[in-house]
Amino acid sequence: MTDATQVVHAIERLYALARDRVRARVTTNGKMAPEKLDHEQLAAHAVAYLATELEAARQLQEWVVRAAAPGEGGGAHEERIARTYVAELARELRGGVNMGQTETIALAELGVTDADVAATIGAPELSEWISANANAATWLEIARGAKEHGGGVLGLCDETLAASQKEFRKFTDREVVPLAQDIHRRDVLIPIELVHKMSEMGVFGLTIPEAFGGLGLGKIAMCVVTEELSRGYIGVGSLGTRAEIAAELILGGGTDAQKAEWLPKLAAGDTLPTAVFTEPNNGSDLARIQTRAVKTGTSWVVTGQKTWITHACRADLMTLLVRTKPDEKGYAGLSMFLAKKTRTGEPGAPEFVDHGLTGTEIKVLGYRGMKEYELSFDGFVIEDAGLLGGAEGQGFKQLMATFESARIQTAARGVGIAQAALEQSLAYAQQRIQFGRPIFEFPRVARKIARMVTRVQAARQLTYFSAKMKDSGKRCDLEAGMAKLLATRVAWEAADACVQIHGGNGYAEEYTASRLLVDARVLSIFEGANEIQAHVVARRLLEG
Repeated sequence: MTDATQVVHAIERLYALARDRVRARVTTNGKMAPEKLDHEQLAAHAVAYLATELEAARQLQEWVVRAAAPGEGGGAHEERIARTYVAELARELRGGVNMGQTETIALAELGVTDADVAATIGAPELSEWISANANAATWLEIARGAKEHGGGVLGLCDETLAASQKEFRKFTDREVVPLAQDIHRRDVLIPIELVHKMSEMGVFGLTIPEAFGGLGLGKIAMCVVTEELSRGYIGVGSLGTRAEIAAELILGGGTDAQKAEWLPKLAAGDTLPTAVFTEPNNGSDLARIQTRAVKTGTSWVVTGQKTWITHACRADLMTLLVRTKPDEKGYAGLSMFLAKKTRTGEPGAPEFVDHGLTGTEIKVLGYRGMKEYELSFDGFVIEDAGLLGGAEGQGFKQLMATFESARIQTAARGVGIAQAALEQSLAYAQQRIQFGRPIFEFPRVARKIARMVTRVQAARQLTYFSAKMKDSGKRCDLEAGMAKLLATRVAWEAADACVQIHGGNGYAEEYTASRLLVDARVLSIFEGANEIQAHVVARRLLEG
């Protein structure tokens, strides 16, 4: 009898065919040819998205097993979610690889023929199962199950993580949710009192070793906490990102003195950092960074501009990537600094007071609460002790070591927004009466909610998987990239569906749905735009 596992294997065979045929077009003598990869970008990125959805399907299969373990509480609802996700993926693939609302790449463009489809996902013995598990009736069953069971159990199989999730859910509902809409609508900084409460909860020291005052937990814990906080408000869920990046930079590349000075302060939340990498004309292309630092005696003098700097006015510490070797082009001339600055951000007070540093706020649609800035450096001085690791030319390498964690955390933020959209949609659809009955009873509404359920859980489990890989010490840029690709896309899909379910109210500022939409939109842009992520994933998959 056909089951989900057999269909997953069929998708794996289809993927292998697509990967191998695209690989032949982007390699020369078995080696990756960058110019060919660029030329075949559409096909290559389609392979990345196909592999991502396939890995999510695999992770859902494993989730079903964990969810059924004693004490986890999973059962028929979770099994139905996983089956329907797999069946829907197989059904959709017949029409090509969906990379977004405006991009579907036909399988033929990947070198996959009709005969290949017939021999894999189109096999008669599978088609009946796919149709039986991806139809109106199954979607409506999931929607009805969601009224009682939500999106399914987390399947963490870890008492400590489960307890943390419950604790942070209560904290978020009590401390974050009541403030979120007001922070967004007034476009103000997250209250410092809330930041202090987060510090007391250990948010900023989650993954910092206990020896430096942190909790010494893994990246899965980071994902659990980030998701819950982001479910309440993306700005609050993102506060820990800056501490995470700074701590990883210092742990991986800092001197003993730098670790001793900064890690305890970061863990306690006494020092709030900001990441200062991007430049106005160089977004993802960090090799072209122009901001420079010149050694003068026992200090460095910085000149140049940075942009999209989050939480800049309130930060006490800048992790600053600049060029210290102007004669060396590309990454080799870049160095990372731990630059002290004065915290500001009080109402009515100047935003930047340090000599040689000025800033201009960038007004944004969403992702508020920390504010974005363009910074100008003109004679800004950094002590020589601020050079990370005491070594020039290592900046890009040091930064690269943090990319995996940053992308995993971005995926967790996406899951948090998507979960919030699901919860808002479920509640509103049951409360909103039209034509004499709750709109939840209309199949188009229920279908949207059911798709959210499957997609949110898939993104969550793929994010957990990437975090487990990171915790194991293995290279996981592939898994982290996949998690970001899927979770950020799911966040946008869920937020968009949430607005649609709310109808006109979803477009009103007073409703949470409108905020979720603008907050979700940025996730596929920062921490490496999803086009860049797809390219990274594709290169890893196709390099052989």
